[in-house]
Order: sequence, then structure tokens, then C-alpha cells
Amino acid sequence: MRVLVAYATRHGATRGIAERIAKTLEQSGLDVSLQTIATAHSLDEYDAVVVGSAAYMGGWIDEAVGFVRRHREALASRPVWLFSSGPVGTETVDAKGRDVIKASEPREFAEFAGAIHPVEERVFFGAYDPDAEPIGFAERLGARFMRLPAIRAALPAGDFRNWPEIEAWAGGIARELQRERPAANLV
Repeated sequence: MRVLVAYATRHGATRGIAERIAKTLEQSGLDVSLQTIATAHSLDEYDAVVVGSAAYMGGWIDEAVGFVRRHREALASRPVWLFSSGPVGTETVDAKGRDVIKASEPREFAEFAGAIHPVEERVFFGAYDPDAEPIGFAERLGARFMRLPAIRAALPAGDFRNWPEIEAWAGGIARELQRERPAANLV
């Protein structure tokens, strides 16, 4: 079974998650191709797809949204898993009492659920380096604001990715695809 793991990232945290997912799938015996969204052009050769993106201000990176919309029909015809990285810190409940992961679901997940019917959608904690070079107009514009002490205190720096959780999720994908493999071979 051939699986595409495609991702969009700005500073590399989502790439790290995609790499760990791809590695876990490969270790489970699946044939995996890891690609950026920008290099993933055709889905014809893949039996399943995992798509991930960093989320900023409540939504996926534009190129990831465009990828899913462009390939909507192809994605709807095969098993797809979506993941997002974004929230940082160690708190699982925010100041308003909301589950941080649930509150961090990108707005596109609702649209994609109706359009491509993913098997599962998952949000993972990400990483934040306040000293990273700003990428894009919005980050450059907000760079001074992000250096304010109150903002730095509210947005903790560090790597908050939970590798065992990510590997367990990818392992679940592998088990699901391996259950489908015998049925696919009978066709």
C-alpha cells in the first residue's frame, strides 16, 4: 500500500511531525512518500494520504488549504487523515476553561469533513521559537508586537510536540491501512 504524507510548514515543527508519521508508517511495512505540499502534484499513485499543516490564527497555511481543495475529488476517493500543529505550552485547558486542542482545531477541518470525509483529524501541540526569523508579511508586521514581555509570557517558547502521541496516532493509521490491504488485494 502506497501512502503520501504531505505537509505545509513555516518554521519546521509540522515537518518534524510529518517526518515522524512517515517513519512510523514505514516501520509498519507501508510504502511511504514524504513530500511538502508544494511538491505533491498528483495523488494517482497513492492508496492513502496523510495531510498536515501548521495552523496560525485559527486556520491552516493557505497552500495546504489550496492543496486539499484542488485534490478534493481524489482525496474523497481514498482514506485520508488530517493533522494540524499549532498550540504551544503545557496547559491542556485555556484561561476560559476550553480544551486547548479542541479550541485549536483549524476552521478548515469542518469544511474538509464534508468535502473529503477524512478518517480522522488530529491537532498536535507544536513548537515556538520567539527568536526565529519572521516568515511572510504578517509575521514581519507582528515581530515587534511578539517581543513585548506580556506577549512572550502568554506564548511560551519551546518544543511541545508529544512524540509518543504522534507515533501512536501514526501506528493507528498503519493498523487501519493494514486491515484494508487484504480487501484491496481481492479486487
